[in-house]
Order: sequence, then structure tokens, then C-alpha cells
Amino acid sequence: MKDDEKTVRDAKRALDRLGEEGGLSATPVMKSAANSVRDHFAAKDADKTDAAELWGTRIARGLAVLALLGLVWWLFGQIST
Repeated sequence: MKDDEKTVRDAKRALDRLGEEGGLSATPVMKSAANSVRDHFAAKDADKTDAAELWGTRIARGLAVLALLGLVWWLFGQIST
């Protein structure tokens, strides 16, 4: 019986610690995803010493977003008519 009570206390303590650290909510996951998207469009993975590659990557990714928005707009227009 003592072991069961100790296990329950340890589990509650672990859950309390996770709750204080924010591990029980989706907020850290959302922050991580937002940071990942920001880093992708800021071209953090491109070579920092090559300005042409860095800005070319940023421009290409920006144009890709604009193309996606244009296609979504066009698709919505096709569906709504």
C-alpha cells in the first residue's frame, strides 16, 4: 500500500511540474511551429556568407507564398461561380 501511495504522489508531483513548465498545453508546440516557419522564410538554412543565395532563397520562398495565395484565390473563384 505504501508503494502505491508513493507512486501516486510522484505522479502528481510530475504532473504539477509539467503544468508549471507548460508541457501540458499546445502553446510550446505552436511556438516551435511558428519559429520553424519564421526561420524557413528568413532562410536561416541558407549559406550566410553568400548574399545572393540568402536573398535568392528569401525571394523564392516569398514568391512561392504569393503563388499559393493566387492559386487559392483562383480555386475559390472557380468553386464559387
